[in-house]
Amino acid sequence: MPEEIKGLGTVKQYKGAFALEPQGHIVGGKLRAGKPHSDKIVRSIEQAIEASGLKDGMTISFHHHFRNGDYVLNMVLEAIAKKGIKGLTLAPSSLNDSDTLIRMIEMGVVTAIETSGARGKLGRVITSGKLSKPMIVRSHGGRARAIECGDLHIDVAFIGAPCCDKYGNINGVNGKSACGTMGYAMVDAAAADCVVAVTDNLVEHPIFPISIPMTQVDYIVEVDAIGDPKGIASGALRISRDPRELQIAEYASRVIEYSGYFNQGYSVQLGSGGASLAAAKFIKDKMLAKKITASFGVGGVTAPFVNMLEEGLLDMIYDVQDFDIPSIDSVRKNANHIEMSASYYANPHNCGAVVNNLDVVILSATEVDVDFNVNVITDSNGVIMGASGGHSDTAAGANLAIVVAPLLRGRLPMVLDQVNTIVTPGETVDVVVTERGVAVNPKRKDLIDNLKEAKLPLMEIEELQKIAYDLAGKPESVPMSDDIVGVVEYRDGSIIDVIRRPL
Repeated sequence: MPEEIKGLGTVKQYKGAFALEPQGHIVGGKLRAGKPHSDKIVRSIEQAIEASGLKDGMTISFHHHFRNGDYVLNMVLEAIAKKGIKGLTLAPSSLNDSDTLIRMIEMGVVTAIETSGARGKLGRVITSGKLSKPMIVRSHGGRARAIECGDLHIDVAFIGAPCCDKYGNINGVNGKSACGTMGYAMVDAAAADCVVAVTDNLVEHPIFPISIPMTQVDYIVEVDAIGDPKGIASGALRISRDPRELQIAEYASRVIEYSGYFNQGYSVQLGSGGASLAAAKFIKDKMLAKKITASFGVGGVTAPFVNMLEEGLLDMIYDVQDFDIPSIDSVRKNANHIEMSASYYANPHNCGAVVNNLDVVILSATEVDVDFNVNVITDSNGVIMGASGGHSDTAAGANLAIVVAPLLRGRLPMVLDQVNTIVTPGETVDVVVTERGVAVNPKRKDLIDNLKEAKLPLMEIEELQKIAYDLAGKPESVPMSDDIVGVVEYRDGSIIDVIRRPL
């Protein structure tokens, strides 16, 4: 780890999951006053950009609740480019692939990026070193912390609004582009100097429910469409039928069952990946058999969680993001399905985020290593292809952090001597589950004792690695240049790893 990084300055190095204490005060956007009966509606995105005062070198933000169906980021960047504005820092909650954004990088409209991750061609462009300074990768909780403490100052936040009234109240559950909760956009709206709502569903004031209040919204633009509903939310996500994923899910659910935390009133977060969704079914069956209920479920929400809520197996859901139509419908109609901000969810530097009360979380991984470190941001060639998300946040907060991954992907071992990029430190990971075996972090002697009765293929993580290497061979290390194209910021603001440009 270098002591200084060009474009970023002195490196605040990672010292431990809970080593860095918060300092300073919560910051916010500029004070501004709306005049009585004033009109916030502007005719176009171009006019909103002018009204916002956006200039060269400023920072703009977006939210990623529309995922692959998002139109807002591209249409705003196109309008900015037409006005000749350049040198911007783009700071969205996360990024999907975008040809438009790649073109904006090449044109110099966007020269820096701070986000949770990137995928596809965009990830390859960033990895090649096209930005003027390294991309900053933050977890969802780390991004909320950075915004609230002033590490990330947003000049203008552009918020895609599925429903917006004529004075600026916003929700995500109504309209043709409904995305459900707006947990990531909430933090931006509260802290940006200027907030522009971009909507395809402008209605009379007032609306209910309200996710982002009119007190935080400066301007409103109505457009034909802010997203493609097919890309925003799928139908109910289906349980995997892949035998390998089902085996991993069955092992993970058995770890939970025998962990010592699977008791009345426990709390749980599951992901949206195949093994995690399958684990939800196994866990549900075990809850019914044991006649217990969970106090809450948390995180990005999918149909299996909603079904558990409706059947009384969950008392409530805390929701920062919805992945499918049943989840959007649920947050609209069920009072026990609670919308929350990314800060409420996972910010390590507030008086207590929801993740601090998690008992169990199941997380996916691109790679793990023999020290239980996890990579979810770069592939085996060192190219940026994923996102940090809430990975390190939930691993730090939960009593039991389970990482699920296949032992091999293609012909590549997934248990290595050292991961390419550390996103989640091994000290916060308790169990690694593969289809071939289960490894418990040696520091969790309590879990090792509890799982002896679980009839699981328990082994040391070095044994898992040996099986992988025997099957596929030890992978050759990827040669890297000295050029740093990204830094991975741990949730507390320290730098846990850097991403170097592959040769």
